[in-house]
Amino acid sequence: MTVAIIPDVRANDGTTLPHVGLGTYKLNGSAGVAAMVDAMHRGYRLIDSAFNYENEGAVGEAVRRAGVPRSELRITSKLPGRHHRYDSALRTIEESLYRANLEYFDLYLIHWPNPNQGVYIEAWQAMVEARKRGLVRSIGVSNFLPEHLDRIIADSGVTPSVNQVELHPYFPQMAQRVYHDTHRIITESWSPIGRGQDLLAEPVLTGIATRVGRSVAQVVLRWHVQLGAVPLPKAANGERQSQNLAVFDFELSADDMANIATLERTNGRILGLDPLTHEEF
Repeated sequence: MTVAIIPDVRANDGTTLPHVGLGTYKLNGSAGVAAMVDAMHRGYRLIDSAFNYENEGAVGEAVRRAGVPRSELRITSKLPGRHHRYDSALRTIEESLYRANLEYFDLYLIHWPNPNQGVYIEAWQAMVEARKRGLVRSIGVSNFLPEHLDRIIADSGVTPSVNQVELHPYFPQMAQRVYHDTHRIITESWSPIGRGQDLLAEPVLTGIATRVGRSVAQVVLRWHVQLGAVPLPKAANGERQSQNLAVFDFELSADDMANIATLERTNGRILGLDPLTHEEF
């Protein structure tokens, strides 16, 4: 089996992340462990999980079975909104580590600002403390708007290393990405190939894919890479896992990028609704 070599991106705190990671939503139990082990053997080093995915134990088991040096891996989990209070947040991080049987997470994110609850400042303070204690190596957020980022940065003086947001050609989030770039925050992309199969049938993308001799999914993932974002495609199938990593040996032209930009569809979009949990988090 060929092991892909994935270039790194450097975060504002000096840590690094591979430029493509593995999304693990619904990779649970023994089948999930097997899929994640296979992914690591194919070259994945960034594994994205969350408390709400209920698979932190499977992730930890995959880490142990894969035989990849722990120092090469970047394991992520996320804090659910119901545990934003300071003490609860710290306990939740500890429990997640116990569940995964890991000594630390490489990256830990606040899954959602829960602005109606309004205590994400406490959650961020707990994350800063967790990093000081060595429970996590790097801290970031997910689904945060610039106004939420401004608040936690002003309160703590600590800028998140990552903001993981919905990002794909239908929803390119230019203003959000500009904010991230200005503050040296890495943009991670959830649902990088869109929700459902509509995106994969777009004539703009199928035409580019035919010209460059790649799959539509590879074209979309390459689009993320050229934007500077870190896509997190989910794939349990080994062949698809390998295909999703094979995006560093071709380039999209400026015309390709401009044509993909015409696919933006934001009418009626409610920013930040996460389809990956189907519950308030």
